[in-house]
Amino acid sequence: MADLAILEGEFLQQAQDQTFDVWNEGLTRRAYGQYYAAQLRTAWGRSRLTRYGLVDGADLVASAKRYAFDATLDGQSVRVTGLGAVFTNPAHRRRGAARELIERFLEREAADGADLALLFSEIGPDYYARLGFHPLATHDLALRVIEDARRGAPMTLVRAGDERDLADIVEMNRIRAEPYRFHLNRDGDLVQYGLTKKRLRAGLDRQGAREVQFFISEEGASAVAYVVIVVRDGAWFVEECGDRDPAGARLGAILQVLVARDPAGPRAPITTWLPAGLRPPQLEVTAETPSRDAMMARPLTARAAAATTLTAGDIYYWRGDLF
Repeated sequence: MADLAILEGEFLQQAQDQTFDVWNEGLTRRAYGQYYAAQLRTAWGRSRLTRYGLVDGADLVASAKRYAFDATLDGQSVRVTGLGAVFTNPAHRRRGAARELIERFLEREAADGADLALLFSEIGPDYYARLGFHPLATHDLALRVIEDARRGAPMTLVRAGDERDLADIVEMNRIRAEPYRFHLNRDGDLVQYGLTKKRLRAGLDRQGAREVQFFISEEGASAVAYVVIVVRDGAWFVEECGDRDPAGARLGAILQVLVARDPAGPRAPITTWLPAGLRPPQLEVTAETPSRDAMMARPLTARAAAATTLTAGDIYYWRGDLF
């Protein structure tokens, strides 16, 4: 019988060799390994990110990543275990290895105090539904920034974000998340991990393939709105954003400033997730489609049973926190 183990050394290398062709996204094999190793050196990654696998002798049968989150569900604190990059060694497929890995892993996580398992499926919901996971609706939004006919920038101070802004970002997220039934409790380490992960990915990619843009709007000495954008192949992906203004008007103004940097140029397509209730007046939603990565949850304790009733309007979750 295979053993469930944390993957290190040779077994970690096997996991990366096996999954490289599926999830390299244009990285070299060396860069793919560096990308994961660098994530483990962040404050959040050191204690919250692990790779598990089923090991049979010297052979890695199946593997997955484990992410540990603190979250809130219906006003109660819950511990969430995120399950990502589930992969079965081709030599062991069609024998139930992935199912065995998931069941044994979740049994162990529940014994350690996890309340809820969360994953994002790239293969649709059917397989994971058979394992007790319930789909939670999330949608990709296509946005258009509404501009003045003269295509000028609004009178808004916008600067590059940095480490000093993290506390303000955490507070913006805390306040805006409160009305939602489910959200991650995003502390400074998690926000910083997300930014670092995106920058690492851009830095390890081929030159010019990706760019990470992090901007804030400031009043006094405090950040009052922010946006994190990944630019890829000319398209903008808003990974996360926030605004102390409930209407999101300062966030909208930041985006107006950013598109006005090239007054005569074509406007890049913009895709994002936005929680219900955040619709800045300077933005128009031009299309809404089900997310390619299906968000799915499985309660591990009675405390998290209500997760199966969550609707799209109940969830506060950023594209940049997808794993």
